[in-house]
Amino acid sequence: MSIPALIEAQNLIKSGDIVGAESALANLADTEGDQALVAALEQFPAKDLLAIIREYDSSKESLVNLVVTPEQFAKAVVLEKRYGDLSHEHLRGMINSVIFREGADPAEFLYAISEADGGYDTLVDYLADRTERIEHFYRFATFDLFESGDEAKTQALDDDLLNLMRESEPQSSPLEMANVEDHDWMEVTTILRYQHPDIFREVLLKLRTRLKKENTQHDAFMEVREDLPEGVLDNDKPMPSTDRPDFEGLQEESAL
Repeated sequence: MSIPALIEAQNLIKSGDIVGAESALANLADTEGDQALVAALEQFPAKDLLAIIREYDSSKESLVNLVVTPEQFAKAVVLEKRYGDLSHEHLRGMINSVIFREGADPAEFLYAISEADGGYDTLVDYLADRTERIEHFYRFATFDLFESGDEAKTQALDDDLLNLMRESEPQSSPLEMANVEDHDWMEVTTILRYQHPDIFREVLLKLRTRLKKENTQHDAFMEVREDLPEGVLDNDKPMPSTDRPDFEGLQEESAL
């Protein structure tokens, strides 16, 4: 990596100055143009690009978010799991802020993410809290759990998912699309279903598997809980430090 602005940005990230790193990249764009920054980002480590994108603040415009290409973004965003954010809030914020930026093609970004190593799991993490409603959308073409949707789109059975194809899928009307343009998970799900049904199929299968595993773990926990002596769970002692997840080395790995 020979571009001074990139070297400066990487050093600032290592020292924890994410704002300064983004400013260094913005200066490159100011002096040589946005395309120079786009080209330069090809040499920028994905983990460092992620460190900048992850700090996105909706109250201000981020130049990096505005120019990053689908392929560059995909390589970075799949590394989000290294941060151990079980809520996936940062992941959703990053994806929404980048793929729905003005002039972008969300379908292109979602395809790029799916093509990256670990991309399907990233999409599953993004949608993980919405499995029930996504399943309902697959079966009834509506996210409203109390609605049955359009009769022409309510024939989905489990076996149909394996044969889901763009050519055989009924397309949503402009009105239906307007109802899901939330620049969030509903719009992402709709795009996957009707523009990338092969990706949608794999994501939904993974969502089902993950939900089944979580339900099994919950049931096992409840069985153990029932067998515990009375009063054991009433003593809320802090977890011993030796039992806490060890995130040492994460700073080096994520360049934070």
